[in-house]
Amino acid sequence: MMRIRLIIFPGYYVPHIGGLETHVDEFAKYLSSDKDYDIYIFAPNIPKYKDFEIRHNNVKIYRYPAFEIISNYPVPNIFNVKFWKMFFNLYKIDFDIVMTRTRFFSNTFLGFFFAKFRMNRRNKLIHVEHGSAFIKVENEFTNKLAYFYDKIIGKIIFKKSDCVIAISKAVKDFIVENFVKNKNKDKDKHIPIIYRGLEIKYIEGIKENNDIKERFKNKLRLCFVGRLYKWKGVENIIKAYKMLPKDIKEKTVLIIVGYGEDIERLKKLSGDYLDNGIYFTGKKDFKDAIGIVKACDIYIHSSYRGGGLSSSLLQAMCCGKAIVASPYEGGDEVIIDGNTGILLKDNSPEQIKKGIIKLIKNNDLIEIYGKNAKKFIKDNFDWRSSVEKYKKIFNELLKK
Repeated sequence: MMRIRLIIFPGYYVPHIGGLETHVDEFAKYLSSDKDYDIYIFAPNIPKYKDFEIRHNNVKIYRYPAFEIISNYPVPNIFNVKFWKMFFNLYKIDFDIVMTRTRFFSNTFLGFFFAKFRMNRRNKLIHVEHGSAFIKVENEFTNKLAYFYDKIIGKIIFKKSDCVIAISKAVKDFIVENFVKNKNKDKDKHIPIIYRGLEIKYIEGIKENNDIKERFKNKLRLCFVGRLYKWKGVENIIKAYKMLPKDIKEKTVLIIVGYGEDIERLKKLSGDYLDNGIYFTGKKDFKDAIGIVKACDIYIHSSYRGGGLSSSLLQAMCCGKAIVASPYEGGDEVIIDGNTGILLKDNSPEQIKKGIIKLIKNNDLIEIYGKNAKKFIKDNFDWRSSVEKYKKIFNELLKK
């Protein structure tokens, strides 16, 4: 078999922290174990790190100068000569496949341009979509701009890609409803869903955070991990905690792991409970975050419609935690109500409060749901199986 050169244009890449970043990094790790693949990654250098790095099995990482006009949305620094040198040097490499990840990042449009606007043969373009809703942040003007960008650039990316892959059923439904409906009635049949895998053995090997466990040893510990911005619905967890009956609240703490544009607003919302029932740990790396999750009892998934399939939710399940989950961002695809956790009707504070109370009043369910959740992950989220599905698509595309 010929060697296949693949270049990936993700919105962000490690050491930036997030589900997309770990998804792309782990995908590259497992795909690169096949010696028939040469893998390159071209990503914004946020936070500032090495311009060039080799990871895993000879995966070549190029990080270009970039900055954020809006928090969590990087753009190339087109005023920096280094960016242009790095970008045009890519044309010296004869790639077979270009892969973009998530439609609304500027790096996705950059990858689209690289694949389709060429003097010689065009590259095959695979777009992997991670989002299941239009962008929603606190600023309505930003939301409107993002919507128009989506409807123009996003639609072009979906239409002109040689293959579109969804990372969850919610993502596929969003694509079909908003970007390909009535245009090609059969196109939605050709949007495969490929779930991510998890580094299960690595997660299992991480020790629980003893400081958290010791500090709150006489408390029931609720936990959330993720970026602190509107999409994640963290304000609803805080409101739910404040609404808990006094006797339950006195024996319960809420630990919020992560950072983002909403952190000060969320701290203000916590009011008198800040550092007195509600605790923010700030930014933590993957290992530390998993250690904190392991030291807690219940994981709260509070997302609004938006993301494709929450990596933090899957990781908490892998840790064997009892889950209280909104149906959004993949919650209804992995949480089987009464089996792998409690699946809520929505992500409202009232619903989250009910879920927490149900688990606390039926304490044995915490262990039962945790064991079931862990088994579900082991049975359904294996990277080797996921990568084989990608490889089949690569081979089919290159035959055309």
